[in-house]
Amino acid sequence: VRTSTEIGSHSISMAAASVRLASQLFEDLSDIKVLFVGAGEMIELVATHFAAKKPRAMAIANRTRERGEKLAGRFNAELIPLSDLPQRLGDFDAVVSCTASTLPIIGLGAVERALKARKRRPIFMVDLAVPRDIEPEVNRLSDVYLYTVDDLSSLVQIAGEKRQAAVQQAEAIIETGVQGFVNWLGQRNTVPLIRALTAQADEWRTVELARARKLLAKGEDIESVLESMSRGLTQKMMHGAMVELNTAEASQRADLAHTVSRLFLRNTVFGSQPTEKTDKSANDSEV
Repeated sequence: VRTSTEIGSHSISMAAASVRLASQLFEDLSDIKVLFVGAGEMIELVATHFAAKKPRAMAIANRTRERGEKLAGRFNAELIPLSDLPQRLGDFDAVVSCTASTLPIIGLGAVERALKARKRRPIFMVDLAVPRDIEPEVNRLSDVYLYTVDDLSSLVQIAGEKRQAAVQQAEAIIETGVQGFVNWLGQRNTVPLIRALTAQADEWRTVELARARKLLAKGEDIESVLESMSRGLTQKMMHGAMVELNTAEASQRADLAHTVSRLFLRNTVFGSQPTEKTDKSANDSEV
């Protein structure tokens, strides 16, 4: 499903979108230094996403030292006094800010000095605060890539719509696969058995699809939901055969293994052929 759809290619949170935008500017996020201004829930979430990319260094600048120390300790990050922010700005390739300040705390002048110190190497900046933490004029600087909460909201909305379309595409693929299995069963001659198997397969599909939709409605990650759904279907389909193989009498196991391999592995048959058929083939050859 993942290889046939764009199910995993669209970020749906501002934190994930921030990291994705940074990855478009920097070739390797493990080579960059990231500064987080603030220590609230949003910064913690964004820091978690960046930390997963293993950047070269991370730092936290926060007004309250206790909260800043706690967050810095979690990510093994440097703690910077907020008063030192203008002097340290140039040390970082990416800056993410989200504080409760009523006035901007990163001004145009500070960013210009940072760019000069960096010899015009670009700075990626994300301002998730309302009102803004970074002066809007900073966006005019040619070597600064500044994204605001409005920019990210638009990206998240677009990504959400694309992911929803991908979910529908994934459901269609699953439905087609199940229908193909049902059609395959329909070609067999044992009608009562076919109907029972069809009903069982449809019940499995309904249960797993309902569970997946419920998890998606709760905001669960689409990739993990699809993995869980496919794993659940696989386990249900294989359970009966596995139980029979494991509990069969030794005298029946070879025949059963041959039958199971024919049903599930199609052109690849593992194990020995059924004893009676093998003997018959040998006798026929002798005649």
